Amino acid sequence: MDLIRRFLRRTWAERLILLEAFAWLCWARLLLLTVPFRWIAPHLGRQMAEGPATLADSDRLVVGRVSWAVLAVSRRAELGFVCLPQAMAAKWMLRRRKLTSTLYLGLRTNEKASLSAHAWLRVGDRILTGQAEACGHQVIATFGD
Repeated sequence: MDLIRRFLRRTWAERLILLEAFAWLCWARLLLLTVPFRWIAPHLGRQMAEGPATLADSDRLVVGRVSWAVLAVSRRAELGFVCLPQAMAAKWMLRRRKLTSTLYLGLRTNEKASLSAHAWLRVGDRILTGQAEACGHQVIATFGD
């Protein structure tokens, strides 16, 4: 109940972007559960391409709002919105706003010789999703606009 009250105290703009993030996260999760990744990949951007390394100051506010919404919904909705659905949802939200981004897929070997996969999204010089885990992962694929 407290979550609903906090949601209703938000502005209409914040509510809308939270609902949009929830919808995109659900769509990304559903796709990953039901469709082979090779069919999803072409919709993420050009493979092994990267977006620009700079971000206009006028776009920083929009990027910050998208990042906030995706991470806020992912934290509170316990529906398996891990790194890849987060990166996909944020990428699609930014694409709707005509902003370019790069989705990274990486691997890391841990002490027990097992692989750990991770996905993160970069816009300009800022990592939007998956920043904490991105260090130490070797990039195996990129999808840029």
